[in-house]
Amino acid sequence: MNWCEVIVHTTSAGSDVVSDWLIRFGAAGTEIVDRADVPDPAKPGVYWELYDPKMLAAMPEDVLVKGWFAQNEQTRDMLTNLRAQLAELANGDGSVDFGTLTMEILNVADEDWAENWKRYYKPFRIGSRLVVKPSWEAFDPAPDDLVVELDPGMAFGTGTHETTNMCMELLETFLRPGDRVMDVGTGSGILAIAAARLGAQNVLAVDIDPDAVKVARENVEHNGVSRQVRVVQGDLVKSEAMPCELAVANIVADAICMLCGPLKRHLVAGGLLICSGIIRERENDVLTAVQSEGYAVVKRAMRGEWVALCLRNEDSRA
Repeated sequence: MNWCEVIVHTTSAGSDVVSDWLIRFGAAGTEIVDRADVPDPAKPGVYWELYDPKMLAAMPEDVLVKGWFAQNEQTRDMLTNLRAQLAELANGDGSVDFGTLTMEILNVADEDWAENWKRYYKPFRIGSRLVVKPSWEAFDPAPDDLVVELDPGMAFGTGTHETTNMCMELLETFLRPGDRVMDVGTGSGILAIAAARLGAQNVLAVDIDPDAVKVARENVEHNGVSRQVRVVQGDLVKSEAMPCELAVANIVADAICMLCGPLKRHLVAGGLLICSGIIRERENDVLTAVQSEGYAVVKRAMRGEWVALCLRNEDSRA
């Protein structure tokens, strides 16, 4: 089995929390490298003479939390979600100094990983009709299959991760032919393309990352849904939007809390918001935010550590 080593730069105060998150995301084990754990020879104690002063000098200034992950079909999306969770920690309430929370991936070079992960990525079914097929794999669809052919590049969204998977299942359940759909944080474009396959009349896919926008546009073109799906760069506040019957946001809890209000301005009365990327411990925060904005929970899904919600805009003034 192949493994990748993830290294997160943090502080002594943040190291235990970061280690816990690495374990939750599936690390087989973690190690904390902290200068504070090594006695300072300038302040001798009973055992100080056992430590070579060069050892302290060679240690990094940052506290490093290392975790080891098996490489499989979910590793790539897991790492993207881990980055998002670290960003949530960095933007927290400031009660803990987490440092930079930058993340390194070792053992497999990034350019190699961009290709090596493909050997784990095979066609698979989501729900009753949707099938995600990598562009480099052969697949013989059944008559009722709705195939999303994908080359994610370095953008999030292969469909294998629990968060994307649940969003697609909820789309299949709740999207009605002819709906207008907004996909906020489109990544690879997988949800926008799935919405088009399910009969959406008009889909606006938005992402702040220019690399994701490029990948999403290529996937939209490759799937032949350019007439239905338009991909734009920006965020919900600063980029264009449109009235819609359904919005989908597979992002992170803090972003959902922040965007559920602005999204409501574009969601028709009775329209639905499907949101995922919610780690279980943050579900109550999201529920508090969306309910204060006038959403009601239609359906809740949970897989592993992740929660997805389908919400209805109950505001008749929308």
